[in-house]
Amino acid sequence: MSCDVTEQDGALLVDLAGHIDLEHADGVRTALLDCIEKRCDIRVSLAAVDYIDSSGIATLVEAFQLAKENGTGFVLAAVSAQALRVLKLARLDTVFTILGPDAAAQASAG
Repeated sequence: MSCDVTEQDGALLVDLAGHIDLEHADGVRTALLDCIEKRCDIRVSLAAVDYIDSSGIATLVEAFQLAKENGTGFVLAAVSAQALRVLKLARLDTVFTILGPDAAAQASAG
């Protein structure tokens, strides 16, 4: 699992890759909470996530709720088919704002 955070136009771009599971969810949680503390809008790219389990989903939900509480924008971008399948099973595709692949590509270009 990798987690890269960059800044673009005042927003933080969090690119996650690999497996987001029980073993790696704590690292993702730490990175997302650090971003939320900066009170910048957050865009999380899941384009390169090939596996996510309930602990990974719980991490995203926690970060989303904390961001919402402090008025920080939090969106998912370019969600991989595998991650989207899990989000849909949990019916979270209607909770999160999910941007298409073009939004993530534009963000990564900067």
